Amino acid sequence: MSQPLSRIHDGDGVSGGVAWRALEGALAAHGLNLVGTAAIAAYDATVPPEHALSRIAPEARTAVVIGNGGDAFWQAFRRHCGTHPGHAALADPLDAFTRIAIEQAIPAGARGRVLYPFRFPDDPVSFMQLAECAGLGRRSLTGVLVHPIYGPWIALRAALLVSDVLTAPRPADGFDPCPSCVDRACIPACPVGAVTEHGWDIPRCARHRTAPADDCAARCHARFDCVLGRPHRYPADALAYHQMRARPLLAPRA
Repeated sequence: MSQPLSRIHDGDGVSGGVAWRALEGALAAHGLNLVGTAAIAAYDATVPPEHALSRIAPEARTAVVIGNGGDAFWQAFRRHCGTHPGHAALADPLDAFTRIAIEQAIPAGARGRVLYPFRFPDDPVSFMQLAECAGLGRRSLTGVLVHPIYGPWIALRAALLVSDVLTAPRPADGFDPCPSCVDRACIPACPVGAVTEHGWDIPRCARHRTAPADDCAARCHARFDCVLGRPHRYPADALAYHQMRARPLLAPRA
């Protein structure tokens, strides 16, 4: 039987004495306002054996999935850059801030194994699959997860693997908006037709994004025009930052 989210334990099963609400509050202070849980066994059943979390942390039973909805994390990042001269000049300043935020929010005595999406393939975890297992979102035609409140304006930042069996609210259970969406504004918004009723055409998108004239450099138009979560859209500088970071990753898929 699952325990309520009252305490978390480190990877050896020794109580760190951290109240769940205190953890949520500490994460939210850094803009990490989206937190859920996924059973390790449930996730492992959906991925190839070489990507199983039980191979990384055999003692873990639950993955605490940590992310953000809306611009809260970006605003926290900008505040950090303002008070720490030179941080914005780092090679990956947002990833570096993610590590700082997680390490400050989760005391060392309560920490299990922390995984980050930007460490793939060193940490071979499908964060999209993990978030779906946690009930935090569903895949959309644009290729990103959508949340019932935040729409496509969510991001996954880290996962904490713990030995307890924990459960959390699952806001996206039963939520699958794309099949019933009438507007489908994302489809005509894509300038090269890379978003269709069948989903995201990655090679078509990659060829356009890596061409010299990239009119998606400022934002993904399909994601921006999604009818869900519009009040929670990222600000312009955040959109441009993420598009810039995504561009070299798309090159091999063009």
